[in-house]
Amino acid sequence: MYCMRLVSGLVLYLIVLTVQAQILVEDDLGRTIILQKPAERIISLAPHVTELLYAAGASDQMVGVVSYSDYPEQAKKIQQVGNYNKFDMEAIVSIRPDLIVAWKSGNPDEQVEELIKLGFNVYYSEPRKLDDVATSLKQLGKLMATTGTADQAAEDYLHRLNRIRKDNIAKAKVSVFYQVWNQPLLTINGEHLISDVIQLCGGENVFADVKTFVPQVNVEAVIERNPQVIVVGMNDDRQDWLDEWQQWKELIAVKKHHVFPINADLIVRHTPRLLLGAEILCKCLDDVRL
Repeated sequence: MYCMRLVSGLVLYLIVLTVQAQILVEDDLGRTIILQKPAERIISLAPHVTELLYAAGASDQMVGVVSYSDYPEQAKKIQQVGNYNKFDMEAIVSIRPDLIVAWKSGNPDEQVEELIKLGFNVYYSEPRKLDDVATSLKQLGKLMATTGTADQAAEDYLHRLNRIRKDNIAKAKVSVFYQVWNQPLLTINGEHLISDVIQLCGGENVFADVKTFVPQVNVEAVIERNPQVIVVGMNDDRQDWLDEWQQWKELIAVKKHHVFPINADLIVRHTPRLLLGAEILCKCLDDVRL
């Protein structure tokens, strides 16, 4: 009887040790990701994910990224496995990652589901609010066992975010149209992270009420809502995107020369660099208030 109790106790002890050794993290979709050990071979399926992973302490763990993963500089040296909306499945399988970080609203569902069916650990990154960036940093840090770096990055980010909030909370509201693309003309609704940035700066997204996450609109709809500011997100020199607005003199933003370009990478990507874009946008709205 004593031996049976001893064996039972030992089994229970081993089970407890095994559970304690596991890493359990909830992703942005509420799914629980379980790793038996910290991730050592990671593939990122979106440029913002790549930035987040490096900010959370990734270094030698990165073994695969998608195109346009260009920040930080070392990300450019990592093997590419396609782009965010079409992966090279053979390349991903051959790399044998122990963690894949996907982007729910940008990646093709069918390919990500196939990766899950193949047995890969997939964590979904989908920050929708500014504070979610800090949460993502902490969660990724847990998965990589880089919590020291990740938690500090999250703390620094929140400190800076709260300072910007405090600086803009009492300012007069300014109506804003954000242009994602020109043909077709695309913008963002109120659920998009960019809309949260606009609110942070004391702005109001004129298409916040639209149900589609990234809706297609026409110039007539923009004229009807007549924003005080037009912000054009650009990665390259797209002066023509800015020039196109000059023909619509009935728009307050055009009449008062309140059409501003902004580096899209600084406001679209869900990373700590987002606050650089926020500070630029806030300055633009301050110029309008003068």
